[in-house]
Amino acid sequence: MPRIVLTRETDWDGWRAATRAHVLAGTPPETLTWSIGVPGEPLPEVPGPQGTNSFGVPRALIALAAQTIQASDPARFDLLYRLVWRAQAGEPVLEQRDDPELTRARHLALAVRAEAHRMRTHLRFLALPDTHPTQHLGWYAPVHHVLEANAQLLTRRFANLHLTILTPDASAHWDCTNLRFGPGLDPTLVPDDDALVAQWRDYGPDILAAARTGTAIPPAEALDEDPRPPDRPAIGPVVMHLHRDPALVGAAEDAGACRRCPLGDPATQTVFGEGPAGARMLFIGEQPGDQEDIIGRPFVGPAGQVLDRALEEAGIDRRTIYITNAVKHFKFTPRGTRRIHQTPEAPEIQVCRFWLDVERVQQRPNLTILMGATAARAVLGRPVTIGRERGRPFPLPDGTRGFITVHPSFLLRVPDEDARAREYAAFVTDLRAAAAIA
Repeated sequence: MPRIVLTRETDWDGWRAATRAHVLAGTPPETLTWSIGVPGEPLPEVPGPQGTNSFGVPRALIALAAQTIQASDPARFDLLYRLVWRAQAGEPVLEQRDDPELTRARHLALAVRAEAHRMRTHLRFLALPDTHPTQHLGWYAPVHHVLEANAQLLTRRFANLHLTILTPDASAHWDCTNLRFGPGLDPTLVPDDDALVAQWRDYGPDILAAARTGTAIPPAEALDEDPRPPDRPAIGPVVMHLHRDPALVGAAEDAGACRRCPLGDPATQTVFGEGPAGARMLFIGEQPGDQEDIIGRPFVGPAGQVLDRALEEAGIDRRTIYITNAVKHFKFTPRGTRRIHQTPEAPEIQVCRFWLDVERVQQRPNLTILMGATAARAVLGRPVTIGRERGRPFPLPDGTRGFITVHPSFLLRVPDEDARAREYAAFVTDLRAAAAIA
């Protein structure tokens, strides 16, 4: 049985070369094994340009594989090989929406994109003042292997800063010229910021010495983030403690088994809020969408990407806010293979208010931003006309203040391009006003 050994978890070139060689050699998927280590046996001979065999895989499948290979699922190499094997045999794999292997790969790719997004919106850096030039040290423990691909975007975002990003599996080092990747760091050695700095001072040179120079995969443009326009204000590295509230961590675990209303049964999972303890701003939306339901995090789908861009333009760093939804389960109507969003009804909003109140009491923010009619109704207990009440602060019964604006998904539904641009600008204006208040 052929055994393919890749050099690392994200060995894109190795996986692609092995896949091409074995597919052209006619090696069935069930006879291959995949592992990580030191490559051993040679690959089969690949026919040259004049050979009788040709290798042609749809570009969309290659793009899917480039993201899925970053997942932490150990079966991903075999899964992707099977899809390529079938596509090479002439099967229209990408057209089979109910295909379990294709569905699995797409869910893994979606989780990778969400984790890459989470890393960009949560990673913070500690500036080491006694280094010259100033070294910015970051620590993050990703669920998937997103460091290498994400580092391209992070170094582009902070092009003029010397950065080192440490994770349990790997590290990235940017000296304003070259991006290098090295070994990771045992998370048990860095329980706090002081320990992280001490580890870097003791072992940083060894990590740098082991770093390799190379281009990470996939291309940066495959991570759902466009190049930053020149007029987009840059948000610099955050240097602050961003610990989660232990009570909210426990509440999120308890909410995972919540069946106070019927929405929990068809949903994939409970989607609780996230953000640092003691955040000055609390953002509340309506409910998780299809992607949030699959991934388990709020605002990571299309509406979340709109919100992230608007937050950045308003000068608000998502790493410093707490964000949640009025309803913690995705309410939908099945339509073929799709799940169509349904607006939560008043009884569902009222039942789920228990968890929202837990978040509000624990966070006690300076300002609560209510995005959309459902969020406003959940907090105020009455129907709200957004156009009449948006854009200005008002007192809440607990002594804090509220602020109403539209839900970012509203911007996705505006059909006219000019009108959508105006509504987006108004949304950013609201967020700037909220930031000034908080």
